[in-house]
Amino acid sequence: MDGIRMLFGCHVSIREGYLGAAKAAKAMNASAFQYFPKNPRSLSVKDFNREDAVLCRAFCKEHEIFSIAHTPYPTSLTPQPEKQELTIKSLLNDLEIASACGSAGVVVHFGNPISNKDPLAGYQLMIEMLNQILSHWEGHCLILLENTAGHPGSMGTTMEELVQVRSLCEHRDQIGFCLDTCHAFASNLWNGENLNKFLKKGEELGYFDHLKAIHFNNSKYPAGSGKDRHANIFNKGHITEKQFDQLIKAEPFRRLPLILETPSGEGIEHHEEIELLIKRWGNSHD
Repeated sequence: MDGIRMLFGCHVSIREGYLGAAKAAKAMNASAFQYFPKNPRSLSVKDFNREDAVLCRAFCKEHEIFSIAHTPYPTSLTPQPEKQELTIKSLLNDLEIASACGSAGVVVHFGNPISNKDPLAGYQLMIEMLNQILSHWEGHCLILLENTAGHPGSMGTTMEELVQVRSLCEHRDQIGFCLDTCHAFASNLWNGENLNKFLKKGEELGYFDHLKAIHFNNSKYPAGSGKDRHANIFNKGHITEKQFDQLIKAEPFRRLPLILETPSGEGIEHHEEIELLIKRWGNSHD
């Protein structure tokens, strides 16, 4: 595995624009970053600065920086009926912005149950929403479905669900995955001790064929807790350095960008954490 360039990064602000976000990532020595394409608290449609987005794309290409966008917090693939149209428009806007910035995809959280009587209703609505969004989208930017952090058995905690929802969509080629390590740990999908089983299942299902990015987060709670509380990689988390080492050395993860969504200001800042990642795992896996 010598000579493989590991891509490390974190979530950055677009306060200084899209080009500013890319420059902020480079200033941290990051080779990847994630950003909110617009106000993270709103399902608005943003009339964005296209020139700024094009400059971001060119900068990232020149410096070989990978990027993904993340939908605003209110985005749900299982929205209430009155919010469905707004959600579709908002997500198409996210895709347009991310595509203009040269990003690989837009991360969207898996949906939630919507009926006590019909456990399949949530999945059916997700597929319907994805079909509607992607029937209007022709760009290269993907929707990246993210695994959830619920208790084992919650919706969106297994690779089977993610793969099945993608396979049932009319535009599956425009859908990929983003794996969150804290969520995987919290839901017992990957608990640090079951790596071989996790890898075997992911390979059999074809999950890894469409995995585009990793949200690289430690967990403040033990495996199987169901709690979505991120911790810093090397500081007070329940996932050990050895467990992370085994995961990112595994074949499916060797060339994937590892993007931090870890707490800032809990004894370590993101630029320091990225430096530690580079020092620990660097450009090869010796």
